[in-house]
Amino acid sequence: MQMGLKQYPLLAATLLLAGMQVNGQQKKATTAKGENLVAYVDPYIGSGGHGHVFVGASVPFGAVQVGPTNIVKGWDWCSGYHYSDSVVIGFPQTHLSGTGIGDLGDVLIMPYTGKIRTSRGTQENPTSGYGSHYTHAHETATPGYYAVQLEDYNIKVELTASERVGYHKYTFPEGQEGHIIVDLKEGIGWDAPVETFIRKKDEYTLEGYRYSKGWAVDQRLWFAIRSNVPLKQFSVFDGDAAQPGTEAKGKYVKGVISFDKAPAQVQLKIGISPVSSENALANINAEIPTWDFAATVKSANAKWNTELSKIKLETKDTVNRSIFYTALYHTMIGPALFNDHNRAYRGTDKKEYANPGFDNYSVFSLWDIYRSCAPLYTLTQPERVNSFVNSMVTIYKQQGKLPIWPLMGNETNCMVGYHAVPVIADAYLKGFKGFNANEAFEAMKASAMRDDLGMKDIKAKGYIPADKEYESVSKALEYAIDDWCIAAMAKKLGRTEDFEYFSKRAGYYKNYFDSNIKFVRPRMDDGSWKTPYDPFHSIHEKGDFTEGNGWQYTWLVPQDVEGLISLMGGDDAFTQKLDSLFQAKGDMGAEASNDISGLIGMYAHGNEPSHHVAYMYAYAGNQWKTAEKVRQVMKEFYTHTPEGLAGNEDVGAMSSWYVVSSLGFYPVNPAKGIYVFGSPLFEKATLKLQGGKTFTVQTVNNSPENIYIQQVTLNGKPYNNSYIRHADIQKGGTLKITMGSKPAYEFGKAAASRPDSRY
Repeated sequence: MQMGLKQYPLLAATLLLAGMQVNGQQKKATTAKGENLVAYVDPYIGSGGHGHVFVGASVPFGAVQVGPTNIVKGWDWCSGYHYSDSVVIGFPQTHLSGTGIGDLGDVLIMPYTGKIRTSRGTQENPTSGYGSHYTHAHETATPGYYAVQLEDYNIKVELTASERVGYHKYTFPEGQEGHIIVDLKEGIGWDAPVETFIRKKDEYTLEGYRYSKGWAVDQRLWFAIRSNVPLKQFSVFDGDAAQPGTEAKGKYVKGVISFDKAPAQVQLKIGISPVSSENALANINAEIPTWDFAATVKSANAKWNTELSKIKLETKDTVNRSIFYTALYHTMIGPALFNDHNRAYRGTDKKEYANPGFDNYSVFSLWDIYRSCAPLYTLTQPERVNSFVNSMVTIYKQQGKLPIWPLMGNETNCMVGYHAVPVIADAYLKGFKGFNANEAFEAMKASAMRDDLGMKDIKAKGYIPADKEYESVSKALEYAIDDWCIAAMAKKLGRTEDFEYFSKRAGYYKNYFDSNIKFVRPRMDDGSWKTPYDPFHSIHEKGDFTEGNGWQYTWLVPQDVEGLISLMGGDDAFTQKLDSLFQAKGDMGAEASNDISGLIGMYAHGNEPSHHVAYMYAYAGNQWKTAEKVRQVMKEFYTHTPEGLAGNEDVGAMSSWYVVSSLGFYPVNPAKGIYVFGSPLFEKATLKLQGGKTFTVQTVNNSPENIYIQQVTLNGKPYNNSYIRHADIQKGGTLKITMGSKPAYEFGKAAASRPDSRY
């Protein structure tokens, strides 16, 4: 049914401002058919609550994310911006989107009026420094364009971007003293400068670098800033102390551009580089050579439209259309390019590398994105998948293991598992050939054969003792998923010995299953169960589980659901236990993590380990129960509000669940190449595939009440499986799904129609 926009003021504003005003000219928003799909993206979704999403201007997978930053006041400001705030301190060129740890915020730039001030000010009194109040009423956010009025200075700030260049435009009030500060001290969250440098290169150009330490323990970023007006007055500071001349090196360097009477407009192009200031300037010359702000906005939004149009919807549901395209947009803020226009980059070993023959990427939130975001890329980003894989394999060559959570040329070692493995295996098993498969396999194997983080005991005992390693259960269960993926790739490569070894390790999850209580639980070094044990209880730091509890981690077996069904006692017992997950209530302890959110019973949609769980019903022949739970999650935990995400976005992970689930399926096993049916949300969705092919999911009698699959045809022929293979999607065609208000209990009931975990 058609949703009334009066109930959704953010959506109404999104549609109204979709064309935004650029240079005073209002661009026309498009029709409901969605040719200009940027019109349906609302970057504010997830900018409140615990979503932590980036708000600002960027292009798909770009190195630059230029946008506003508030004074960081805690965990919810991990991206630098939170919808609840009203004070802005500047506009850095880099941001993370949806992480649980704050970093970046490099090269913060802020225009202001009045006397020179070099500190950011305070929340209570921002103009004691260069900060300013702002309101959402005078703010516009779309994927390729951001604008805000600085209320205390009457300055309009407009931002757009190319891949490696942030483009700023400031409109100053007439006749006032104006300044623009380049503050290399300020960062986001954990980020702190180590050494910074800025100098005036010529009358129109500044250049410098910023070395910092935070989540990325040794980040090195170079920049160049080009102005459209002469920089006649330029002063430098170390902290708040003025320095002689027009260049400075120190820990807290800042540069201030000043005008006795500010020009009506000042435009700045800020190029960044992981290699040098010269490359940063070359990035500007290559990507935005002219002073045409409106043309750059148009180009940025055209790039977003190209990517968003890879999935075309037909639906009368205006609200869910906006949620969908916002989710799809969120999957493409990262991973982020980490090379220059000439493809040079700096490796994890801090050495400079010339063009390696692929685009180098960073910001892989692997513990999160391997589940559904990376498989989604194999459908929507096939032209980038090979570069993603090559980036990971190259990191292995530089640091001796595949990346865990790579950030701007750094290994953060964040979260558990070696989850570059399923991303690489999935790409190989789906037929991507733009990387050396044997080389990639050796990287996977080496990463799985280390002795740290409990892996020595995995090899020796088949489990990780809880009295020797914290988060032992989560680590072992995640390792088993990765080992299944190694085994699958080994089998395809004809490596029989490796296949047998890693397929055995993939089953080690069984060593944690206590058949007496039907939960996974930690084991001690002597093989005994850890006591006391409460599956409700969660300890975020140094406990047995990573951001979860025994209720949630018992189901972390996407690689062998049939094996878990057997441990539970068969289909009926498994289904009954799974039902209880969504009903259980209990005390998780005062120290339970914020990540255990989006709860339905003990199912926690706000964190990724639960994301596949609703789809496990189909393995026991109860696909209709999957449909019920999936529709409930989509309705309750994805809304058109700033609080519209149930947990951290995690660089596309939370949103990718919605994208694939709303299409009607989900990749339970991250490298199996099959997608388990749930409950499609839209009347029609068409995926653009390589080679000019399309794959369409078309529904009949779909509605908020008709959530159950009744019957399916594939290219006009009856289709009885409760899943579809990636290979069949790639052939193109139409999947037609008839929906109804009551379960069709027999759909997917037969053993031959269920998804499987076979290699």
